[in-house]
Amino acid sequence: MPKYLLEGETSNRLQFRKITQSDFDSWLPFYHNPLSTQYWDGLPSDPIKACKEQFDRIFERYEKGLGGMNALVLKETQQLIGICGLLVQNVDEIEELEIGYSILPKFWLQGFAIEAAQKCKDFAFKNNFTKSLISIIHVDNVPSQKVALKNGMYLDKTTTYKDNPVHIFRVNQG
Repeated sequence: MPKYLLEGETSNRLQFRKITQSDFDSWLPFYHNPLSTQYWDGLPSDPIKACKEQFDRIFERYEKGLGGMNALVLKETQQLIGICGLLVQNVDEIEELEIGYSILPKFWLQGFAIEAAQKCKDFAFKNNFTKSLISIIHVDNVPSQKVALKNGMYLDKTTTYKDNPVHIFRVNQG
């Protein structure tokens, strides 16, 4: 199993597993909703192309041991509701471990992002992967910032990441 993946882990309502190519059609609605990507510049405007690029990055991370997104599956229905994971990132020339999360629009505002992000935080610290974790969040993306704050993170700094103005939220191992 690639390092940093939560494959086989569970939370209250969610199962974590590796993303597979067969998840593509279930994840595609994320890119069909303009609100999903409204804060991030530089993504392809074509939903299929944007989704394909994301899947290519996910599988490349798996291959290179750079962490990666996990499929978030509702225990109750086995439905894919989002993706979340621990990602090796380079921010301001410093290698960091990030908690990344995205939820399909029809599952927004149900607490899934915070549930998944907390599980990632607990998993990373329990396995001593790092002494601190970050989340890279666009300065205008208030919903994701609220998730980071609920996950015990604080605003560490503001910088530019992939040509986007971002806040770096951080949590240190307790």
